[in-house]
Amino acid sequence: MLPFYLFTLFATVQAQIQHLPGSCSFESSTCGYTSDPNFLSWTLNKDGSFISVDPGLEDQDGQEDRSEGEERSEGEGRAVLLGPSMEQEDWSCLRLVYQLSGSGFLQVQQRREGESFDRALWSTQTASDSWLISSIDLQNSTEPYRIAIDGRPGENKGSSVAIFEIRINPGYCLECDYEESHLCGYRNQWNTNVNWYRGGGAARDTQSNIPYVHTQHSGAGHYMYVDSVYAKTFQEVAKLVSAMTTVPMSGCLSFQYQRGEERGNLFSVYTRDQAGQYQELWRADPEDQNLNDWTATTLEWIPVQVDIKAPFPLQVVFEVTFNSPRGGHVALDDIAFSPEFCSAETEPTFDPSIANCDFEVGFCHYTQDQMEGSPWKRVSVKPNIYRTGDHTTGAGSFLLAHSRLSPRAGYISRLLGPPLPGNMKYCLRFHYSLRGFQQTDQALTVYLQDQSGITQDRIWTQNDKSRGVWIATDITFQSPQAAKVVFVSTCTNFWDCGSVALDDISVSLGDCDLTAGLLLSVPGHCNFEMGHCGYIQDKEGDMGDWVLVRGPTPTSYTGPKGDHTTGVGYYMHIEASNMLPGQNARLLSSPLRGSSGPQCLRFFYQMYGSGTGELSIHLRQDGKDVLLWKHTGEQSITWLKATVEYQSDQQHQVVFEAIRGSSIRSDIAIDDIVFESGPCPDIEVKMTHSPGNSNDIE
Repeated sequence: MLPFYLFTLFATVQAQIQHLPGSCSFESSTCGYTSDPNFLSWTLNKDGSFISVDPGLEDQDGQEDRSEGEERSEGEGRAVLLGPSMEQEDWSCLRLVYQLSGSGFLQVQQRREGESFDRALWSTQTASDSWLISSIDLQNSTEPYRIAIDGRPGENKGSSVAIFEIRINPGYCLECDYEESHLCGYRNQWNTNVNWYRGGGAARDTQSNIPYVHTQHSGAGHYMYVDSVYAKTFQEVAKLVSAMTTVPMSGCLSFQYQRGEERGNLFSVYTRDQAGQYQELWRADPEDQNLNDWTATTLEWIPVQVDIKAPFPLQVVFEVTFNSPRGGHVALDDIAFSPEFCSAETEPTFDPSIANCDFEVGFCHYTQDQMEGSPWKRVSVKPNIYRTGDHTTGAGSFLLAHSRLSPRAGYISRLLGPPLPGNMKYCLRFHYSLRGFQQTDQALTVYLQDQSGITQDRIWTQNDKSRGVWIATDITFQSPQAAKVVFVSTCTNFWDCGSVALDDISVSLGDCDLTAGLLLSVPGHCNFEMGHCGYIQDKEGDMGDWVLVRGPTPTSYTGPKGDHTTGVGYYMHIEASNMLPGQNARLLSSPLRGSSGPQCLRFFYQMYGSGTGELSIHLRQDGKDVLLWKHTGEQSITWLKATVEYQSDQQHQVVFEAIRGSSIRSDIAIDDIVFESGPCPDIEVKMTHSPGNSNDIE
């Protein structure tokens, strides 16, 4: 097999290939790329034509100063390479040739003016002893931005992060004419007997039965081909696989192919998602054969167009199966992609957000079947110390089944969602909370109901018995025909009729396991499920610590029963039993860039306990703190949403400070912190009453 990713081959650049601003081979300069002065510096190695960063003396000193088991801070051992300002109205593809030696981390980010956080485009922690290539889609943008490359070599001796070349070409990363030796990130999936090779070129054998390239229709161009001459077993398979796209892809995929000996091979095209699941897009028809001998003078390439509807990252797989050594050949060239579907008659990708609802302004597109019993009721609970409010804000609305005792038993509450088209994979997410003291074996079940309303399939049943906690649930499902999601709560008798609450329903396309990564990639978003997100303790300005925990706090009648994100995940809190009255704990964000416009901070907090002290938010810059927000005393047993708008035109940090109250029932917790550029879109609910005795359902 011909090696696809050779260091020397990648250095050979075709003169006719167009490279956009931001491209750099680092042969004699950094092409406008500079090191962020707030971190370590990248070093240009002129002899080897690459730029690299490794643990310097500064990082080694920091390692010696840290106590055993203490993690490296956010900025320690980190180097950020900033590219020149770019503004591209059309899609483009960034190809990065890189190497991680030993251990380390490499991430490509997009930095926009006015935003305190960089948006992650791609990352890796895969170490290698050779150069690797990544393909990163850059969406069209009318606003200028810069590429930021974040390199963090590991602490092990010999660890380093290096970049050999950055190429930015117009078009999508899926597109390829195979004129460049990197093959646009396409790779052959190795098979002992049959494999894809790059063919063509100026040195083409005139006696060869391999076709002329489609791009130039001459021997000077290149294409990919596979033949059966070495096939030894029945159904030998050769696969040519694109790089995984870094953004969702929906549109028209087109390519040119040639195929001989139609009875001896099968040519198909698939998409493959991040979970490794295949979906067939197209299969060559035996009637499409236009030749049995590739030396024929009437040789022509066959064009193909096929629609892709994938609201998630994917790979395209070109697969050829041979039945014998006489299975013929397949050639491939000029892969292209358009965001417009191939045919104007193609239905647009369905928008599943029609099924989203937080019940703040009604039932959205949900309806009820009231023929069989008690309806779901839309209710709200004022912040109080007895009953849990909604999940969205802590003071908003949600749905409640069996909220009143009924004089009769044996009824159900059915909530029907809007119809969803068939033959598509969906991810359903929602939060539920069990209420009351009765048994709740049938508190909540989710079904798929067909268009007739007669047939329904159960896709989920509630098993968790936790009360007073909003539990997050996600369900991946697919139906061969249009169907509705139905939430059902059953009341068998007085002792088996516990009430259940429902809130924040959302539906997206694709597998839940795949879309979860997209949800967690929001810049400036931290739900503490993967750690501290760069937040650190203020070692000099406080006398206590914020602690990362899950589940209820150890002291009764204070603190949350679970986190806000999922109900069973992690959050940060101060444990009052380990502190004295008046002692404080300060949690500092990583350094944030300043901007000329407003910034919005959103987070959830829980201040429950008779001795609760104070929670405040400060803006820290130039060594001084400015108070932005403060709440004192017991607020509610539920998680409450807070929004804080501020402005800073210089580097700064945001500080979460909690002060322990008069008793051990003074735990304070925070979760789901989000920073966004621009003014806050919503206004925080103002509390104008004492929460102590409020237990009203409105």
